[in-house]
Amino acid sequence: MSTPFSLEGKRILVTGASSGIGRQIAISCSQMGATVIGTGRDTSKLDETLSLLSGADHLMVPADLTQASGRDSVLAAIDNPLEGLVHCAGISRLSPVRMMTEAHLLEIMAINVNAPMLLTQGLLKKQKIQNGGSILFISSIAAHIGVPGVAGYSGSKAALIAMMRCLAMEVVKKKIRVNCLSPALVNSPLLEATAELVGSMEQEEKNYPLGFGGPEDVANASVFFLAGASRWITGATLVMDGGLTIS
Repeated sequence: MSTPFSLEGKRILVTGASSGIGRQIAISCSQMGATVIGTGRDTSKLDETLSLLSGADHLMVPADLTQASGRDSVLAAIDNPLEGLVHCAGISRLSPVRMMTEAHLLEIMAINVNAPMLLTQGLLKKQKIQNGGSILFISSIAAHIGVPGVAGYSGSKAALIAMMRCLAMEVVKKKIRVNCLSPALVNSPLLEATAELVGSMEQEEKNYPLGFGGPEDVANASVFFLAGASRWITGATLVMDGGLTIS
């Protein structure tokens, strides 16, 4: 039986596919029938992701997307236009504004904003995104609420949402959809790193009526935005926070 949630026959590029949410999105896309092209910095972790994908003909491309050479290597690896693109690569760094260094801010913006936008630009220039395709950025709940110590990260994720809306208007004539997901804390390496910095996350989880999410929750939403089921949605941001912002 056909389903609008199938990714059968679609080629999907997933950045940050070496771990966490990006890895799970790559896995879930493959399970839904997509051919996955994954990219990340760590070759060994990409190989591990590749071993977890369902089906065949998937490809992993090691690349540093903050560098033009890295973006060029990804572009060169794409021989046929993509039906989907998911930007998962990103970092979080803690620093109060009064202690923020220029290097801190530049690193966050280079990885979280410049890299995905410039890669998308390159793909569009070379017509490597199919008409009717879908572009998805992984933002964060931090773009919507105020949290002490994460101004740089929050700003970078808010920038993605604002730029996504403009991009959606620019490519709508080609029926290319552009959207964002804004997840709150999920059980991932990023959560583990946060727990190491601030101690136990048990008290924080009490603020989530549905508890912390998992990478598979974000992956399921990603499949929806990549599939034909979301053909009438563009320029939108879906908040996924387990009830945090309504509690």
